[in-house]
Amino acid sequence: MKPINANTKIAQLIKAHPDALEAIVGIDAKFQKLRNPLLRKVLAGRTSIAMASKMAGCKVDDFFLKLKPLGFEIDAEVPDEEEKRKLPAFITSLAKGQVIDFDVREILASGKDPLNPILEKVKAVQTGHALKIINTFEPVPLIKMLEKKGFDTYVDVMGPERVETYFYKKSDKADMGAGPSANASHGWEEMLQRFDDKMVTIDVRELEMPQPMLTILSELDKLPVGKALYVYHKRIPVFLLPELAERKFDYRIHEVKDGEVHLLIFKP
Repeated sequence: MKPINANTKIAQLIKAHPDALEAIVGIDAKFQKLRNPLLRKVLAGRTSIAMASKMAGCKVDDFFLKLKPLGFEIDAEVPDEEEKRKLPAFITSLAKGQVIDFDVREILASGKDPLNPILEKVKAVQTGHALKIINTFEPVPLIKMLEKKGFDTYVDVMGPERVETYFYKKSDKADMGAGPSANASHGWEEMLQRFDDKMVTIDVRELEMPQPMLTILSELDKLPVGKALYVYHKRIPVFLLPELAERKFDYRIHEVKDGEVHLLIFKP
């Protein structure tokens, strides 16, 4: 088996041995989320043993002790790349007054969604300034969305329950116009009739971020040709809309009431 070290990605471990996932979950309860296939798909490929250790407040050696009995060859001499990673130029050039700090941990702990407050903060970022989101996890959908809008990003895992993500606005051309298309609500009933017996239905209202978007994209990946995806949601998923356009999907939105939105997603 190929040697592993502090920089080995969690996804590589899980792929290499069928019992690796349970071994990792046994290290710390914070790794329980890896049992969710959607979160695992997003997080495991981006997270090294060293990064995961910082997130959970454990040691790299804790991973080695759990994985060695499975047959993994340990190389403890390879240094952690995170420790020698150079800060991007925009981070080192930022003055204190050029960074908007926004801690969303209490919002998440209360069961609320910080999406709208985050977007308001993003809109307030001036060119040459940055927004720093303080969270308990790496906000992958937000990172992907804002990078496409022209922002530079940098993630710093500070320790257990604290991940800082910087979003640097490098140009006035950064476009935050990620709202629904002009015809998003037009022809709702017509489209329902068109796909009357050709719909796959999912409900993401009770899922925690970032699972709603990941669940929808996962369902679209396996959506049969000629069918539509009907989604019960709590809000208009603004992070999702540009992703739908990129994947050549059309959609209709029906705002039922405050806190309830229905979406119909299909190939035009």
